[in-house]
Amino acid sequence: MARIKGALMTRKRRNKTLKLAKGYYGSKSTLFKTAKQAVMKSGNYAYIGRKLKKRDFRRLWIARISAGCKANGMNYSTFMNGLKKAGVVLNRKMLSEIAIADPAAFTALTQQAKEALK
Repeated sequence: MARIKGALMTRKRRNKTLKLAKGYYGSKSTLFKTAKQAVMKSGNYAYIGRKLKKRDFRRLWIARISAGCKANGMNYSTFMNGLKKAGVVLNRKMLSEIAIADPAAFTALTQQAKEALK
């Protein structure tokens, strides 16, 4: 039987890693061993970053809603409680967009929340 050489697949695997490391600083983009470590670490950072992105956007939306509430003489927690009691089912992303794009509609929502709390 003929001997099977693994050079082709090894080169493909190494090139794949080096391609992912393109643009990295110094020898991290050219040497396989350091490139492999850098790619693994960057993969971990990317994984964590995808989780942090969700957290950061939620914080941004809450900050925007809170600013809109303060402009209408309410705080965030009572506003959200009032909306829940009023039966308004809007997520924080949409509420923050309304607070920015249409302040009149947001004022109406705060009035609705105040009515529900009485």
